Amino acid sequence: MTTAREIMHPDATCIGANQTLQDAARKMRDLGVGALPICGDDDRLQGIITDRDIVVRCVAAGSDPATTPASQLAQGKPFYVDAGAGVDEVLQSMSEHRIKRMPVIEDHRLVGMISEADLASCGKLSESQMSQLVEAVKSGPADRVG
Repeated sequence: MTTAREIMHPDATCIGANQTLQDAARKMRDLGVGALPICGDDDRLQGIITDRDIVVRCVAAGSDPATTPASQLAQGKPFYVDAGAGVDEVLQSMSEHRIKRMPVIEDHRLVGMISEADLASCGKLSESQMSQLVEAVKSGPADRVG
């Protein structure tokens, strides 16, 4: 069985909960990514922030990304999978929650991230399964509007 650990991108880089959204945007630019996990001082996952979150939920709302902490956008309980979860469980969770990126946790710590592209390139899913995921996530997370 292929596990989340085998298909994830290891060494996921967090943005600290108290760092600003401007810091997060710069880190995304420097890393060439569109999302970062938000971690607290204890290195535990508090949420995920996307470039779209920064634009829509901060800039467009009239807030200042230079002073707004990342923690302000970490709402609700973050979804994640255990490093030992099978690829089918990862697919099901991402589809169910309509999310494009899934944090991978081991011993209560973030150890990596799985994206749609990681699932597509792992070679363990059928075209039908990938189509199902793309269809599920195309409108964004179920708990977000817009």
